[in-house]
Amino acid sequence: MIFADKRAIVTGGANGIGRHISEKLLDEGAYVHIIDIDIDAGRDMEGRHERLKFFHGDVAERAVLEVLAATPAQPVDFLVNNACVGRGGLLAPCSHADFEYVQRVGVTAPYYLTSLLVQNSMLADGAAIVNIASTRAMQSQPDTEAYSAAKGGLLALTHAMAVSLAGRARVNAISPGWIDTGGYEADLADKAQHPVGRIGTTEDIVQMVLFLCDGEKSGFITGQNFVIDGGMSKLMIYHGDYGWKLPGK
Repeated sequence: MIFADKRAIVTGGANGIGRHISEKLLDEGAYVHIIDIDIDAGRDMEGRHERLKFFHGDVAERAVLEVLAATPAQPVDFLVNNACVGRGGLLAPCSHADFEYVQRVGVTAPYYLTSLLVQNSMLADGAAIVNIASTRAMQSQPDTEAYSAAKGGLLALTHAMAVSLAGRARVNAISPGWIDTGGYEADLADKAQHPVGRIGTTEDIVQMVLFLCDGEKSGFITGQNFVIDGGMSKLMIYHGDYGWKLPGK
């Protein structure tokens, strides 16, 4: 087990990518604190793992983050800022309160939680911080302004924190593309539009998290963003290419 007795916090750790990250860290020997608004999923995980502690709360709330940061008994070796939500954009429309809430979850929380750990001397020397961003930070579909802005902000926060924490912690980001978090039956077209011939799995993201947390393997890497999208963001598609046609044309 490569992370025996290490301490980790994973936000949004009860479902989807966050859950798989948490479970893999546990498999590798770490003690894991997760926070999530899904109380049933969180309690289920806590009941099945001795080294997991579930904290029920919303990372958008300042007071919740302050309590969470005081929860670990020892300094944290790994912080995975995974939690985020959508809520649409200009077409929904996404209200002022909705847009602001998404930024609080996706950008403010990673900043403030990191700040609290630093101020309280609860970030271990040589710690690794991994921010789960998205390819939506670089490319969009309609009506995704709130989420895309949050992920873009998280990428900027990543390199800023990497510089501020130089010598104390490494900070990197992962930008997943289309990831099946469970139960989706991909058809041939879904797979074919990816240069690698398939859609992503949570394991694709988990393995990069493990790599970035492992100081022996990734100790020379900080401030970077790793796009894991099967090459989809590198594929140029024009009207008429590969049989694809813009409707109405």
